[in-house]
Amino acid sequence: MNEIVLAGIVLALLVVLLIARTSTKTRPTDRDFEDLGDGAVDEIAEEDLEAELAELEAELELEEAVEEALEEVELEEPPAPVAPPPSRWARGLAKTRGALGSTLKALGLRDKLDGDAWEEIEEALIRADVGMDATDRVLEALRKENPSPDELHDALQKELVEILDAGDTTLHTRPGEVAVWLVTGVNGVGKTTSIAKLGRRLKDDGHSVVLAAGDTFRAAAIEQLGTWAGRLDVHMVKHAPGADPGAVVFDAIEHAKAKKIDVVIVDTAGRLQTKTNLMEELKKVRRIADREAGGVTEVLLVLDATVGQNGLAQAKAFQEAVGATGVILTKLDGTAKGGIVVAIQEKLGIPVKAVGVGEGIEDMETFDPDAFVEAMLS
Repeated sequence: MNEIVLAGIVLALLVVLLIARTSTKTRPTDRDFEDLGDGAVDEIAEEDLEAELAELEAELELEEAVEEALEEVELEEPPAPVAPPPSRWARGLAKTRGALGSTLKALGLRDKLDGDAWEEIEEALIRADVGMDATDRVLEALRKENPSPDELHDALQKELVEILDAGDTTLHTRPGEVAVWLVTGVNGVGKTTSIAKLGRRLKDDGHSVVLAAGDTFRAAAIEQLGTWAGRLDVHMVKHAPGADPGAVVFDAIEHAKAKKIDVVIVDTAGRLQTKTNLMEELKKVRRIADREAGGVTEVLLVLDATVGQNGLAQAKAFQEAVGATGVILTKLDGTAKGGIVVAIQEKLGIPVKAVGVGEGIEDMETFDPDAFVEAMLS
């Protein structure tokens, strides 16, 4: 039982006893005194005095008992409030925030934003890989607004969100029809893991999914995707290593149509954007998917956030080859270059649609410009 409640009960019981004891004594009325002689009156007065003394002693005993009871009850201090755990955005952008947020905090303590302050802002944005184009745009807008040091954080946040809000960050399906998502990128960026995370998100949202093992150049890639398919409890369409990836995509789409599956996620072979023959193979896969499904719904380019500005060259090449509709950014939790998200949107107009913020299959966030920028700066 709560100690405070126990103390209240003890105190209430003792008070009730006190009232009961002091209310039991009945004093004689004036009529009673008229019927008695003087000796009897003196005797009654003496008895009344003794009774009052006894009542006082009883009250003192009760007060002492109350004090002792309260001393025995140990009142515990209420537990200190526990800070909520950081969001996955905050965890994923911790290194970027350390590089950029510390500069903003230091500038916020100054009396004014002078020339040196503007240079520090520019350097911090470039170090975070926001890119020169986006940095120039942001600085131009900030100088026009001319915020005070206290207002700098909110002003910068507003400008960055405005850039990121320009793109369509929704991952689209096709209600009543088969949606095809091609997942592309160079080797080692985390394509297969990203496919598993996408599959998990789709299933959580109530969609049915089939995976297509379109990376037929590597037997290990087929095996790895099969492992994820087993964990997700979804079907995977595959052919033998070295088979035509276009044939895999064709069979996966036909399977989805027959089984009324919502989304086909196609793994494609990792390829350098400079390898012309491999990029042509990717174009062929897209043509087959467009023909069989009535159009590819998403072409998602997986980029490793740790490569920073080098990812822009990859994004540009894949955009030209297959028309990337969005970017999945991986390994964001391992870099201080989270600003690359801004650079991709500003430079190429390709929105970031999802971000990997950890190693777990659930560690993928649908891109939220407001939450992203807040975690990057605060």
